[in-house]
Amino acid sequence: MQQNSSKLGLLAVLVIVVCAAVLAAHWPALSTQALSFDDYQFLVDDNPLVQNPSWASAKSVLTEVLNPSAVEGYYQPLPVISVMLDYAMGGNDKNLRVFHRTNLAFHVLNTVSVILLLYSLFGQPISAVLVGLLFGIHPLAVEPVTWISERKTLLAMLFALWCMISYVHFARKGSWKLYAVCIVMYLFALMSKPTSAPLPVLMLLMDYWPLGRLKPRAVIEKIPFFVLGGIFTVITIVSNVRSGGFVPSIQSSINIEPLRIPLLVCYLIIFYLYKIIWPANLSSAYALPELLSLSNPVVLIGVVGTIVLIAVLLLSARRTKALITGGLFFFVAILPTLGLIRFSDWVTASDKYVYMPVIGLLMILVWAVGHVWRFDWRRIAISRAALVGLILLLSAAEFRGVRRYLVHWRDTVSLCEYMLKLAPNAAPVHNMLGLTFQSQGKLDEAVSHYLEALRADPRKADAHNNLGSVLLSQGKLDDAITHLNWALQLRLRYDDAHNNLGIAFESQGKSDEAISHYLQAININPNSADAHYNLANVLQSQGKLDDAVSHYLRALKTRPGDADAHYKLANALQSQNNLDQAMFHYRQALRLKPDWLLPLNRMAMILAAHPSPMKRNPAEAIALAERAAELTGHQNPLILSTLAEAYAASGQIDLAVKTAKAAKALAESAKSDELVEYINKQLELYSRPAGR
Repeated sequence: MQQNSSKLGLLAVLVIVVCAAVLAAHWPALSTQALSFDDYQFLVDDNPLVQNPSWASAKSVLTEVLNPSAVEGYYQPLPVISVMLDYAMGGNDKNLRVFHRTNLAFHVLNTVSVILLLYSLFGQPISAVLVGLLFGIHPLAVEPVTWISERKTLLAMLFALWCMISYVHFARKGSWKLYAVCIVMYLFALMSKPTSAPLPVLMLLMDYWPLGRLKPRAVIEKIPFFVLGGIFTVITIVSNVRSGGFVPSIQSSINIEPLRIPLLVCYLIIFYLYKIIWPANLSSAYALPELLSLSNPVVLIGVVGTIVLIAVLLLSARRTKALITGGLFFFVAILPTLGLIRFSDWVTASDKYVYMPVIGLLMILVWAVGHVWRFDWRRIAISRAALVGLILLLSAAEFRGVRRYLVHWRDTVSLCEYMLKLAPNAAPVHNMLGLTFQSQGKLDEAVSHYLEALRADPRKADAHNNLGSVLLSQGKLDDAITHLNWALQLRLRYDDAHNNLGIAFESQGKSDEAISHYLQAININPNSADAHYNLANVLQSQGKLDDAVSHYLRALKTRPGDADAHYKLANALQSQNNLDQAMFHYRQALRLKPDWLLPLNRMAMILAAHPSPMKRNPAEAIALAERAAELTGHQNPLILSTLAEAYAASGQIDLAVKTAKAAKALAESAKSDELVEYINKQLELYSRPAGR
């Protein structure tokens, strides 16, 4: 008992030291400002569920199982809710520190959990801590920490680790409470990232070694896990089809034929092992071999290397189960990401894919370190010191690698340019750089990179859509429509492309076609605030006020901070003589944009001339109109006309006449005949004996 207490005390102290080292290595990540790929869906694009944190938003994220609207792709509610909470704490696309802080905290927790898992399996605190240190500050961990939307990788890893830790204790104690914890942790892992599905197989491998309990009972214990994993596999496929355009094939810019898939798998296995051993020139989007053939040297090396690796593992099984089990663990865990099934429109390799599979290699390393640590050498102290020194030296090299890689994450343009140096034809990187330039208003640069993305991969639907949106803003409607139609041919359920097509047709005066596309966008994504807002604008222009009001309200339900929608809705309500509700939404618009002239003027007019004398408020009308007049330097005739109306409503007729005459002079100078006629009528009213 005393020996166990000493071990746990030593483990606790060493874990604290490792946590400090991990924090020190990754600390600059907190200041990085780069967005990567699907980060845009969370922070830049309109994402009402994430950007308007609430219980209702969290409920929607959890219940939208087969048709998630928060992000394109598969069902991943826990990461989305986690990012939502960061948003509630002040995170946004201008303040990424909040998100990086949470990601780094999860990585530290994962490092601690790795150590606890290895200690639970092997009972060797020193070995577990040394290997955990190598995991925590490995440069391959930079990507999950700095890539905000990879919160799913961090969460899936955390829950998977605690599933395995609970399972180890269940296997040794037989407590069914621990078994229940395993299932819950597995469920949470699946709700974070569906690549956690192979976890039951990984537990069977641990039953084989080091637990030594692989018997029929151990297999039966995993049946609920396999059922749960199967359910989430179906959910993943269906949710991809409905929200992300899943294509069950391996066609991409490199056009992989099914018979060449084994070549791809062999190449990636050796590629990832090489990156783990020599983590240089890391990237979130590696270029795969353009020629998947044995005539390509890198592919040949991958095939030969895989064959040699398999042979070594099989031969080692005669002496130890460690190597073959750890190797199989790595392969099974990384299998969902080897390109056998495509969940995006560009098959690629990425550092994040090895974050969890590397546990299999860590198990081998702990076994090896523990074997050396216990070796009965005469000068055992010197030998152990040499081993610790070697691992600390490797850790120092990793520390330097982390810091060097983090430099490239300082901003999005720097990150993209770095990745393009490694993979010049990476279509998703060109697309991301195009989005960045588009958000900065550099439209020519954006168009250039969208075209580069399409040159590298003509089937990249989002590049067609993004290019179409830029061409729309440049007034090149025919070219925009061409690219938007291409986007829809490549991805049938693409709400953003339908919405952009609606804008294009509306700009051409084709209202019916515009309405059709807005409705299709809403059918695909009922929470599309843009589609509801744009549709409402068309309906209002057609005089269909009831329908327009309905869609403005739907837009505001998912995007309550949209000042334009509040203002347009108020206009529609005013046209329906629903002045009380109109005033409410004008006030909301003004709250969001305090110096906006249009709602200031409308509110002043309503308060000055409300049909119900009880609801008139000349004093507030004057205050609002004077504020608007000051903002325009008293040079806007319409606002001065409203101010005159407010003065008249308060009984200040002389001031009303003086202001109306000033408004008339400005209107005549601007040759605004309709406004001049309206002001003449005002002056006529003010000249009557009763004042109105």
